This record gives sequence, structure tokens and C-alpha cells, in this order.
Amino acid sequence: YYDRQFYTRTNASEDIVSAFEHLLIQYYNQDKALESGIPTVAYCGQQLGISPNYLSDLLKKETGRSARDHIHFFIIDRAKTQLLGTNQPISQIAYGLGFDYPAHFTKLFKKNTGVSPSQFRVLN
Repeated sequence: YYDRQFYTRTNASEDIVSAFEHLLIQYYNQDKALESGIPTVAYCGQQLGISPNYLSDLLKKETGRSARDHIHFFIIDRAKTQLLGTNQPISQIAYGLGFDYPAHFTKLFKKNTGVSPSQFRVLN
């Protein structure tokens, strides 16, 4: 029964996916990452009025990636733009994206792209 709800509510699911992506954009455009850090799945679920588990399951069904993966992908995409568009130090970019420690940012970036942020900047 739990899985069936994802198939019978495709329009509603697409709306939630859209709202989730919009929420992430707003979060970073309003500089909430500086105050609160990286957005959590729990925060996103609360803002969308659904449970974190349901949000993650719904995104996994619709896109093949969990909510956490979406958040990380969004952060990496934003980091790439900043790495190529500015000369800011990597640590400053990491703090701006909501990381408490630049090393955590570097680890996540390398895990998702295969290269460190400094290597990415040099290669591109």
C-alpha cells in the first residue's frame, strides 16, 4: 500500500518535487545557510508539510535520488558555480554553503565529482 500511493498521486508528487527544489533555492538565496547550516531533510519536510521519510521516499521514487542526495547535489552544483565564477577561497565558499568545517565540504565535493574543489578550479 505504501508504494502504491506514489503511483496514484503522480501530479501531487511532481508538485512536491518542484516545491522541494524551490525550497532549496530560496534557502540559499536568503542566506539561511550562513545562519542554520546545510538544510536537513527534516527541515525540508517540515517546510513542505510532510514527514522527512515520506519526502525522501517520494523523491527516490520520482527521481531515483533521496532527499539527502538532492540536497548534496544542489550544494555541489552551487559550489561549482562559485568555484568557477569567483576567486573566493575554498574555505569561504564552504562556510557560505553552510558547512561548519571546510574539510567536510571538500570530502563531499570529492565524493560527488571525483576531484577536490581546488583541482576542479584548476581543471576548469
